[in-house]
Amino acid sequence: MRDFQIPGRSMVIAENGMAATSHPLASKVAIQTLEQGGNAVDAAIAAAVLLGICEPQMTGIGGDCFILVKPGGEERVIGLNGSGHAPAGLDAAHLRSAGDVIPEGSAHAVTIPGAMDAFITLAKDWGKLGLKSCLAPAIHYAEQGVPVAERVAFDWALAADSLQGVARQDYLLSGRAPGTGQVFRAPKQAAALREVAMEGRDGFYAGPVAEDMVAALQAAGGTHTLEDFAAHKAEYVEPITGQYKGYELIEMPPNGQGAAAILLGNILSEFDLSTMDPFGVDRTHLEAEAVKLAYDARNRFIADPAASAQYLDHMLAPETAKKLAALIDMERAMEAPAELTEAVHRDTIYLTVVDRDRMAVSLIYSIFHSFGSGIASDKYSILFQNRGAGFTLAEGHPNEAGPGKRPMHTIIPAMLRKNGRIIMPFGVMGGQYQSAGHMRFLSNMADYGMNVQAAIDAPRAFPREGFLDLERGYGPDVRAALTERGHLIRVPDVAIGGGQAIRIDTEGGVLWGASDARKDGAALGY
Repeated sequence: MRDFQIPGRSMVIAENGMAATSHPLASKVAIQTLEQGGNAVDAAIAAAVLLGICEPQMTGIGGDCFILVKPGGEERVIGLNGSGHAPAGLDAAHLRSAGDVIPEGSAHAVTIPGAMDAFITLAKDWGKLGLKSCLAPAIHYAEQGVPVAERVAFDWALAADSLQGVARQDYLLSGRAPGTGQVFRAPKQAAALREVAMEGRDGFYAGPVAEDMVAALQAAGGTHTLEDFAAHKAEYVEPITGQYKGYELIEMPPNGQGAAAILLGNILSEFDLSTMDPFGVDRTHLEAEAVKLAYDARNRFIADPAASAQYLDHMLAPETAKKLAALIDMERAMEAPAELTEAVHRDTIYLTVVDRDRMAVSLIYSIFHSFGSGIASDKYSILFQNRGAGFTLAEGHPNEAGPGKRPMHTIIPAMLRKNGRIIMPFGVMGGQYQSAGHMRFLSNMADYGMNVQAAIDAPRAFPREGFLDLERGYGPDVRAALTERGHLIRVPDVAIGGGQAIRIDTEGGVLWGASDARKDGAALGY
């Protein structure tokens, strides 16, 4: 039980259904969808698409998603890869002639938006209400507007300069980022969503909306064609799993970085974290060193599914983790095993919904960097992600940019299984932090007995760019001791990530929801 004299959040407890998202309006819409007879899939789609209006710097229909679904009355988990491919005309050799990386604000960084086909597929295969009902709330609020929340305003101001061309007209108010409480409207996107509601997949990947997107990308120098959009399809995949202290961690396979979370868990399993202070020097040091090793493997091996397949068994093998764990010196920080070749970012939304029948959805949805590429289409103002910046231009690398390939993705949804039962859909936002965040959250519960809200709220650390970022929740004595061990300590300007989770109490019959105070969101139940 938390100390009620210290500011914090209680868990939200309900019987019939629960939603946890990064914006209160999206949580409200998800619960309303459940109350109207929809299931967790319907509610998750409705909330996700609406978040593109509530948090356009984080996500939108020009982005990608990954989804895990537990059907009601079952314990199996289904994965859906909603990430987009590079256009057929992408040429790594040509890009190398211009530089070492794909510029984050260029059309070359834009892969085909994959999320919408995933939502359409999911609504058809697993939803109850139909696509029109799922899109209706987002259409309404895109037209009527949404007051800008505090964290959203903070992020918007930081990234406003990344917007280009028509995006500056449509995503700024009188040339400036909207402040807290100002109303943001997106009537052009409402028109695009109406096309999808009426025409289904062809309303986005063909016809006027696709033509608008292709025209904008070609005008910006991209090689995208209508054929590239028509060829995209979301793909059902088999999740991958790992074990940690009696929990089974369920993750998406590559091209997401879920394998890095499992590898990190396997490395940490070689140590007894429960004997360490949860917010002390040893645990923080150990996790930082293990993250460096797991992320080095990630950067070497995670790529398009076809390119990663030959490395996956190696990453998940306990023997690999044992060898890596042996490299950790508990008294001294190592230098970064390899320079990260992928772009660094922290912009994503995560949501989870569980319904009366205990169907559970774990969904993560992003446009990569804040406001993605900064490029928007003219007629429908669809803001494009820049997931192609996650490719490397290193020749022969598994994640080398190439036509039709999917880049390495940092966004990953997750679930936990214990004693054969799915007990929790969860996710942690924060760009490349997400694999580390998954294991931090799980360890907080497994090693220290924290409840789901406390496990999310706990202070975070992350090694990045040669520094060890420590949130202000760590004390000065811990910072000093970590410095003595060789870490370069930095307090990040922005809180590390966010998160949501719903615990399914199979014995008590209730749901326990949690949402991260680092964002504007909320868990709601009924």
